[in-house]
Amino acid sequence: MRRLNRLFLLGLSAAACLLAQSTTLLDNDQVHVLAVTDQPHVKNALHEHKLDRVMVYLQAGQQEIVTQDGKKTTLKFKAGDVRWSPATGMHTSEVTSAAPVSLVELEVKKPGDPSKSTNIPLDAVKVSSKVYKVEFENDKVRVIRARLAAHQVLPQHEHVFNRVVVFLTDQHSKLTSPDGKTDDSQHKPGQISWGGPAKHVEENLLDKPIEVIVVEFKS
Repeated sequence: MRRLNRLFLLGLSAAACLLAQSTTLLDNDQVHVLAVTDQPHVKNALHEHKLDRVMVYLQAGQQEIVTQDGKKTTLKFKAGDVRWSPATGMHTSEVTSAAPVSLVELEVKKPGDPSKSTNIPLDAVKVSSKVYKVEFENDKVRVIRARLAAHQVLPQHEHVFNRVVVFLTDQHSKLTSPDGKTDDSQHKPGQISWGGPAKHVEENLLDKPIEVIVVEFKS
């Protein structure tokens, strides 16, 4: 009987490991970035999130959130959706759609600095407004979706904040700075990159469109 109980407990431990698999992609003083996969129809244990987060969903799905006092919220999302998730109290979560859901979670560590602004002449959203579109903005982050057509070249633009780029598609780009220096950038869907303030011309080298989410940190 003791052996059976031990095996049962080991089975529960193994099942718990399947609830949400996460890997740290980046961790610095501004942000902690995680690649997370949630399994379907398995309830995560009671937990809380002490930091505000940006959530980038890589697959479509549905999730049910139940707070400690029993309040239920159902989230529905499409592949490529991005959302702001404020810090929350104790709750459980469960993917109620049929397949596992993978996402990139960005935990924002610092408050915004009111003295910092994107109101500059070469702001990417101003220079290439048909490519760079603001998804949402608050006192901590500005989140932008960028879609570049095949072989599209964007004129010179400037990024004034540190930023994480989440790649939703294959990406192969050439970045050319004002001094003529070039940088070759290649990524796969679900990968990320970290960048600081920069000014450059950007060219999509692929025969297909590129789509990315850019999360700028106002700290």
